Order: sequence, then structure tokens, then C-alpha cells
Amino acid sequence: MVRILMDSASDIEQAEAEQMGISMIPVEVRLGGETFLDGVNLSHKQFFEKLIEEDGFPKTSQINEYRWGEEFEKMTRAGDQVIAITLSSKLSGTFACAKNAAKRYPGQVFAVDSLNAAAGERILGEYALRLLAGGQDAGTVAEELNEKKKKIRLIAVVDTLKYLRKGGRISGVAALAGEMLSVKPVVSVVGGEVKLVGKTIGSKRSNNLLMQLVEKCGGIDFSMPYALMYSGLSDEYLKKYLHDSAALWTGHIDDPNSIPAHLIGSTIGAHVGPNAVGVAFFSN
Repeated sequence: MVRILMDSASDIEQAEAEQMGISMIPVEVRLGGETFLDGVNLSHKQFFEKLIEEDGFPKTSQINEYRWGEEFEKMTRAGDQVIAITLSSKLSGTFACAKNAAKRYPGQVFAVDSLNAAAGERILGEYALRLLAGGQDAGTVAEELNEKKKKIRLIAVVDTLKYLRKGGRISGVAALAGEMLSVKPVVSVVGGEVKLVGKTIGSKRSNNLLMQLVEKCGGIDFSMPYALMYSGLSDEYLKKYLHDSAALWTGHIDDPNSIPAHLIGSTIGAHVGPNAVGVAFFSN
């Protein structure tokens, strides 16, 4: 049997992972003087409640080699093979730790660097499940994932620059200027790293720019997994995005409300803050 193992930077909580038929290894999150396991004893909603209440910036720890090794040992004990899909190696040392731990299980464990995060990592896992359902072996699936991940695009509008500043992703001066002008940055995962790809003022302009960038990538391959994502305690911004981007889905999706939409978790949510909205897809 081939099993899928993903870290919680994919924004898959433990209960959902069980429903999907995958295993999830959580990132540790330190917030408000306490340590939590992302998606296990700290739900995504609870994370944003605490993020808004607390003044301090959340700290996340990469999943070390020992923890990956523990999971690989348990999962291979009965002779199963494992495909471990991780957060981008450009954003964390988690993949390097998984790869090193996998060396002790040659032919049994395959570590795949998603070169993505959040819904971008998630849809690669969903594609892996699809390939396994088609009867492909672990090595072939890992090779296919490494090839297809190059076509994944993640593009998002961030409501405020405050959390990117707190996390050290942009300078304090740039963040202050942006907040004074109500600038909404548009970010994308490019080559495994988060890049600023545009800035607008106002949510409608941001959503329009988001739609233009999706089309510039070649559009969404609707035969492959895709998903929307949002952050915070309300899906208000997500609903507005769906309204503003109706042209993207027309002719492909009968009911835009049926598009998979997932709440961003703590690993990425700590940097984007509440009221972000985005889309992850395989480009045509």
C-alpha cells in the first residue's frame, strides 16, 4: 500500500486529513506563551482568533528530521510505501529534514518538495491521491508530482502589510507607507518563494488584478485539482472575490459556490494575516 503524508502547511487539518485518506504531520506554533500543533489542538479559526487578540507574532518551527523519522518508521512498519509532500524548501528547512529522514528507507519513502504552500501544496496532494487511485506505484507518482508541480500557481491578495512586516518579509517603512495608502499587495509563489507581483488600492481593483494574473499564467486547467483559500474569521472577502472574478469560472463551473475553498492555517496565516484571499491551480 502507498500512503500520503503531508505537513500542516498544506492547510489540511487532522480531521480532514483522515477523511481524505492521508496522514498529516503538524507544524508547531508558539503563540501567546503557549505551544500548539497546527490543525490538531489549534484549528485554523482558533489561530485567527488568537492572532487578532495577541500582540506578539506567532513563531512556527520546521518539522525536524527526528519527527519525520518517527512518522516514516510507523508508516513503513507493515511494509507500506510513503510519499511525503512538504512545504517549499525555499520557505522552510522542513523538506531537507524529510529528505534526510527518507534516506533511511530507500525504495520505501519518497520525499517531494511541493515548492509551494497552503492550497498550492494541498492540490499537489490531491493530485497524488488521484494518481494512486489510478494504480500507479509510489516511485512513478513521486516523479509525476515533481514534474507537474512546476505548473502550480498560487496567487493571493493580502488585506494588510502589517503581518508581512511583523514576519520580516518586507521593511517597516514599506509597510507603513502601504497601510497609510490602503495598498493591497498581490503576492504569488514563484520558484518556491513568495514574491510581490502587484499592488492596488481597493478590493475590487485587487480582485481584478488577481483575475488578470490568473489569465496571464495561461488560465486554470480545470481537469486538475484547484482551490480557493482565505484567511480570518469571515469569508466575506472570499465571496466578494467570487463575485468579481465570475468570468474566470463561467463555462467551467456551474455553481461558483461549489468551488473548493479552504481556510488558511497558522503556517502561512501568520504572514498574511486576516482577510487575505487567493487561488491555487495548475496552469494550462
